[in-house]
Amino acid sequence: MKKVNIDTIEKTAFQIGWMHVAQGKAARVRAKIMAVLDISTKQAFLNHLNGRVPHNEAEIQAIEAIFNEIGITEIWGKV
Repeated sequence: MKKVNIDTIEKTAFQIGWMHVAQGKAARVRAKIMAVLDISTKQAFLNHLNGRVPHNEAEIQAIEAIFNEIGITEIWGKV
């Protein structure tokens, strides 16, 4: 895996949005995000969640759309 600097991690982590997802919706939201990122493991999801993997513009827009569907608008950053 390519090493990502701290500034990139802060900009690509979506921990802030994730912490606002209701527990009852978490599995469905995770599945949607994994589908748009074309990943299949929870470890890959965690790498994206924590900003270890940078996202392209299409992925950013898709992730934002998923969170916006459930009323979460503050998404990006680490907790």
